[in-house]
Amino acid sequence: MPMDLLANELFGNPISTWLIALGVTLASWIVLRVVMRVVVSRLERLTRATTARWDDVVAFALKQTKGVVLLALSAAAGSRTVELSGDASSAIASVAFIAALVQVGVWATAAIVRWIEIQREERAAEDGAAVMTMSIVGVTARILIWAVVVLLALDNVGIDVTALVAGLGVGGIAVALAAQNILGDLFASLSIALDRPFVIKDFLVIGEFKGTVEEIGLKTTRLRSLSGEQLVFSNADLLNSRIKNFGRMFERRVAFSVGVTYQTPRSQLEAIPGLIREAIEEHGDKVRFDRSHFQAFGDSAILFETVYFVLTADYLAYMDIQQRINLRLHEEFENRDIDFAYPTQTIHLVQEETSA
Repeated sequence: MPMDLLANELFGNPISTWLIALGVTLASWIVLRVVMRVVVSRLERLTRATTARWDDVVAFALKQTKGVVLLALSAAAGSRTVELSGDASSAIASVAFIAALVQVGVWATAAIVRWIEIQREERAAEDGAAVMTMSIVGVTARILIWAVVVLLALDNVGIDVTALVAGLGVGGIAVALAAQNILGDLFASLSIALDRPFVIKDFLVIGEFKGTVEEIGLKTTRLRSLSGEQLVFSNADLLNSRIKNFGRMFERRVAFSVGVTYQTPRSQLEAIPGLIREAIEEHGDKVRFDRSHFQAFGDSAILFETVYFVLTADYLAYMDIQQRINLRLHEEFENRDIDFAYPTQTIHLVQEETSA
């Protein structure tokens, strides 16, 4: 009696054949699950034993394997043991192919997410823009991956992808025109991430505004001004502006003038450039002297122009050095009775002689 029952047909195949298909499906699913567990387990042990990070990325991605995908692939393997119509076979094959595509997409996006996390951990401390750059690159890569998965899936089920892409292109133009400002800021953020004209903690001067970069977002960049308020710029406007980036300064060129009175003797005038040079070079390897010259005869002073370099971008260090130079010059001029000039006017009164 049981044998007669197994001989009965269901959808054109004996029940015994369906049971064999079920057994193949379950066996395939179990084998796939065991293989994935073993592979992931060995990779996790490898990550703990080595300093390489690629195995960490692979292990994290494989851990995202979906059980339902393995079941779909196992069912496709089991269906090979039964005779099905052409449409049914094609449908099962399509489902298995789409499931495999989805799993590949999950693996790829998981690998990208883990790789970005590793890059953040390793580079965020030394590069303030690393977090923002990796985030934008990661989002872009994930969008592209899933776009490819969707297009391949649609092509597999018989949809004309070329016509679809052309139709989406026309619609995309309309959307782009309606949201051109937003898209402009998004593309500008990508340009900032790739070209990196500035990074977080850089000090920028943009027209009349100045401040330290706090955050670089997808649409806006935020700066903290010297007086404390937050300055917000759209990324597109920011890239269209002339930006002075003091964060990229390696050394600071300093030019200053000193004026002395016209009553200063020539011998002392000749000594002034040397005095200025000595006052600057006292700071050793923190500065580099360039020149000091008798520049011009001013309206109320004899002018000396001096140029030197502070070998750091630190503004406070520059001001401390300049202050010590000024105090030293004041001391030297005071010791040598050299008077600093200040704006004066001399009025000559001429009295005409009158005849008696």
